This record gives sequence, structure tokens and C-alpha cells, in this order.
Amino acid sequence: MYRRQIEVIGKENQETLKEKSILIVGCGGLGNIIATTLSCIGLKKIYLIDFDKIEKHNIHRQFQFSLENIGESKAKRLCENIKRCPDTEIIAIEGYFDENIKLDIDLILDATDNFEVRKKIDKFAKSNSIPWIYASVEEYRGQVGVFKTTPFEIFATKNHEVKGQLPPMVNLVGSIASMLGLKTLLNLQDEIFYYIDFENDLEIKKFKF
Repeated sequence: MYRRQIEVIGKENQETLKEKSILIVGCGGLGNIIATTLSCIGLKKIYLIDFDKIEKHNIHRQFQFSLENIGESKAKRLCENIKRCPDTEIIAIEGYFDENIKLDIDLILDATDNFEVRKKIDKFAKSNSIPWIYASVEEYRGQVGVFKTTPFEIFATKNHEVKGQLPPMVNLVGSIASMLGLKTLLNLQDEIFYYIDFENDLEIKKFKF
């Protein structure tokens, strides 16, 4: 099943993935892309957590949902829709992320649109020595970062109203977050931060902590 992937990462790294478990916080636009992209790379477990229900305005950018799913749990529906590969157990958790949650995981992927939740993710990650991937997108811009020891407080964390989102930008940012997650699981990725601007020509700025 993973032949073409093994051609890139090798059999040893594929065996490593087999023992890895991840948590994706948020099952909206970014969560849809990240969960779908990582659902069939050979992981041990994927946990999905979200408190929200599917609404009509979600459909255009949350690709695993359709009109007949309106009113359903995002976490449960996404969980069912990405069960493509029998090697990976996928578990839906309905509710809010709590920094006291008890899970045996190797990586967290942020797919929220809330700085306060990201602070909780960072606190949980630091207290458990777990790396995490930060991702955000609005309008023509996106941000993606890998956090290991650097505190999330380096960001200006004031809350602001989230602006509109374009499906291709959500897809782009979610895919970058997924790639960083894969490399982090294989210990091939250092801390990094990317700022992506596609309003005119594509521009990607890279910052190291």
C-alpha cells in the first residue's frame, strides 16, 4: 500500500510511522485537509477533536462534508470519511481541547482559528515534550510553524476577528502543515516558521527560531 511513499522515505521510516500517533485539534477547513492527507500514511492512531457541528457555510472549504451532513458532529463525520486505510485507527473526540487531556501521542497539529486554544496546545505540548504544528489561514495569506521548545508567546497573541477564507489557500496551508508534520514525526524537521502570501505573486518567507 505504501510502496510509492517508501520509495521516498525508506522502509525504516515507514516502520517508524507505524508506531506514531497524532492529535488534530479542529476539524474545519484546515483539519479536513490535514486529516485527509495524513490518514493513509501508515500511522498507528489519529485523534480528531472538535466541539462544532457542520453548517452550510462550511461546505465550500471543508471538503469532506456535504449538504446532507449539516448538523452532524465535525469530528465524527470527518473520522468516518477518512477511514481509508485499515492500518490506522481514527478516533473522534467531541468537545473542546483541554490542556489536561490524557492522550499518548507523538505530535499535535493545530487546525483551529483561536489563539487561546493555541496557547493551551502549546502548554500541553511543552509539559509533555511533544512537538506541534501551528497553522492559520485567512484571505490570501497563511502561516505555518513547527514548535518544539520555542514558546508560542513569541507571537502577538491578541485576538482578532477571523477574516474570509479561500478553499485553495486552505488546501495549500493544510498541505504544508501536513508535510511538516510528516517530517517532524520522522525527526527530519527543525523548528521553522513560514509566512505565505498569494495576493499577487506567490511569496513564501521563512523564519528560524
